Amino acid sequence: MGPSMNQVITGGYAPGQGEPWSRDFLRVVSWNINRGLKFSGILSFLRDAAADLILLQEVDLDARRTHRLDIGRELAHSLRLNYVFGKEFVELSQGSQSSPAYHGAATFSPWPLTAGRTIRFRQQSSYWRPHWYIPQLDVFQRRLGGRLALASEATIYGRRVATHNLHLESKAGDEIRLAQLREVLEDGARQQESGLAIIGGDFNLDTGRSGADAMLNGAGFHDAVRSPGRPTVPRALFEKGKAIDWIYVSGATGSHGRVHDRIRASDHYPVSTEFPLSDGLRARLQGRRK
Repeated sequence: MGPSMNQVITGGYAPGQGEPWSRDFLRVVSWNINRGLKFSGILSFLRDAAADLILLQEVDLDARRTHRLDIGRELAHSLRLNYVFGKEFVELSQGSQSSPAYHGAATFSPWPLTAGRTIRFRQQSSYWRPHWYIPQLDVFQRRLGGRLALASEATIYGRRVATHNLHLESKAGDEIRLAQLREVLEDGARQQESGLAIIGGDFNLDTGRSGADAMLNGAGFHDAVRSPGRPTVPRALFEKGKAIDWIYVSGATGSHGRVHDRIRASDHYPVSTEFPLSDGLRARLQGRRK
């Protein structure tokens, strides 16, 4: 795996002066967008969401199935947001040797975003690896790379907010997913000087049934969506709906979350949360408005 796989792509399309809005809460959205195949529906939802932070998983870059678009950059440009993108996999059936295709995680904000970096998990499934006896066809999804978390920092009203945008393994048991989550928490423990931290993404597990919720609670994070058992992946043929997409927050209380189960622009539903700013920060904002 070459160094370009660990290189984080950044872009800035948000207006450079002033603050995007003045309000007494923060809004966060997390969504596995299924490559960006239904781009117009994704764009419409995110525009209406007006979130301070957007964490997206399965974001395509130069893949045939999404018309060779850079989905992260196209969304950032259309929404006038800053963004960081981390490459999770080279999609071997979607590009060529001279023009590789990728998918990964992207974080967006109308606020400044800095310190983008990837945490490629030490424990990975071998399921995706290419083998001589497996054709490189779309249906087999042969890939190079590995699951990761995309870390970044947003500066919101002068306050640093640490974020981890993660995609845990789908082709393995909860044991490997919990090991990957533990790496995120270990990294987050070194990044919490700001007092406000967010972990969100596609966990590929129900946190309440796997021990992940207890692990996150023990590290000071709470479930900010608060929709126990409510599916974030719709029911499919021979499969029940699954609750596997989450947002956890440390350093903020009083969150109000939602699963947007009327949005059909992906094979996952978006999840969101809002939580009030601290009393001290709210007072500071009220002083600005006078």
